[in-house]
Amino acid sequence: MSLAVRVIPCLDVDAGRVVKGVHFQGLRDAGDPVELAAKYYAQGADELTFLDVTASSSNRATTYDVVRRTAEELFIPLTVGGGVRTPEDVDMLLRCGADKVGVNTAAINNPQLIADIAQRFGSQVLVLSIDAKREVGEQHTASGFEVTTMGGRHSTGIDALWWVKRAQELGAGEILLNSMDADGTQEGFDLEMIREVRREVSIPIIASGGAGKPEDFPPAIEAGADAVLAASVFHYGVMTIGQVKQVLRDHGYTVR
Repeated sequence: MSLAVRVIPCLDVDAGRVVKGVHFQGLRDAGDPVELAAKYYAQGADELTFLDVTASSSNRATTYDVVRRTAEELFIPLTVGGGVRTPEDVDMLLRCGADKVGVNTAAINNPQLIADIAQRFGSQVLVLSIDAKREVGEQHTASGFEVTTMGGRHSTGIDALWWVKRAQELGAGEILLNSMDADGTQEGFDLEMIREVRREVSIPIIASGGAGKPEDFPPAIEAGADAVLAASVFHYGVMTIGQVKQVLRDHGYTVR
């Protein structure tokens, strides 16, 4: 029997408030993370992802407090990412109530961090978050998909397909695959990218970036994703989690 498809709302949090923009630019306030978490839990979210989009040491204390208050509202897995640089950061977030922790930039700078976290806490705790985009003009990576940081503004020159494979080898338990080209556009997921990554790894893939209507979700699962994630369409009431689950059911997928 196939595992149930997970529908995951994402809270992009800046200084204790949920924000959303297009390509991580022009951020708008979308509400209180604790209130939104409670709302999505009531709507039937399978998990919740909480990303501190401007994580710095200055508001780290704010983040821990918000994570703690958010976790108290939920009885579903909570993944927290943003500014995680050491196994000690992971330890603190787990103590605050997170079930899984997302790493991105710090793992690019020091891939050994993936292995260190996986060995200490288990692979199931570690979600590798990847902000990938298509290269235009002259190709620099073999696949044409490049890993970026700083919300897509900084190119790393790292081939996204090579990186997911390496991350799996090092012990990542899951891949959060965010298409920077599709992010915030509401024009659908990058299905080709999902298919290419699925060919490289066996661990679960969470597809992110581009959802605009309930019908956008089933193709992402068909392309190889195990879970689908969205932010602004849920925050601004474009659709509910229930509507997404119904469309997935209509396409023959098992949902919780």
